[in-house]
Amino acid sequence: MTSKELLYLEDALGHEEFFKSKCNETLSALQDENLKHCVEQMAQTHGQIFSSLYSLLNC
Repeated sequence: MTSKELLYLEDALGHEEFFKSKCNETLSALQDENLKHCVEQMAQTHGQIFSSLYSLLNC
């Protein structure tokens, strides 16, 4: 992997980690159960994307 590709992965990992943390922060402020469920799914999706990107570094 080139250094530019590694920098891209580093940025993407940071973004996914940020999105997941913001989703989790938002959950505590929500009252609507449907909206909470949607945000929980978003947090899970960002966690899965983070894991997928991270696994690229362990090849």
